[in-house]
Amino acid sequence: MSNASRTPRESLASCTQFEYILLGDLRDLLSEPPTPMNRKWMAAVLDSLLETLPCEFAFKDEGEGYLAEVLEEYPSWSPQVDLLMAERDILFEKLQEVRSQLDARVRFAYMANELKHELREWMNRFVAFHRHERRLLQSAYTLEIGIGD
Repeated sequence: MSNASRTPRESLASCTQFEYILLGDLRDLLSEPPTPMNRKWMAAVLDSLLETLPCEFAFKDEGEGYLAEVLEEYPSWSPQVDLLMAERDILFEKLQEVRSQLDARVRFAYMANELKHELREWMNRFVAFHRHERRLLQSAYTLEIGIGD
């Protein structure tokens, strides 16, 4: 299916699936010893993530804006949405920073443990971000505010 014939929802799902494949690849790379080849593969995976994340963000921001369906129903939740947007920006900046560190002229074997730790921490934070985003959406769709008996 070409990108032109995909709906925004399908494109977003495709982006998200690709991200999780890349995260799996990154986990595998982090479990391997630091070699020049491992460094190249890690750089390629990080570059792909850095290209894919803005794509995901753009799809989520389309239309009325990020999590507009939540804010439409519950405008008082805007601080939570703002926090998620800020976290999203921080995650992207941190990934850019780690990618830059990978390019540093320092021997990869020397800095590999620190980089691995930072990347594992980033992945955990990224997964937690998506979990929090899903919970907020699910809460908005399932929460019923009743008028009482």
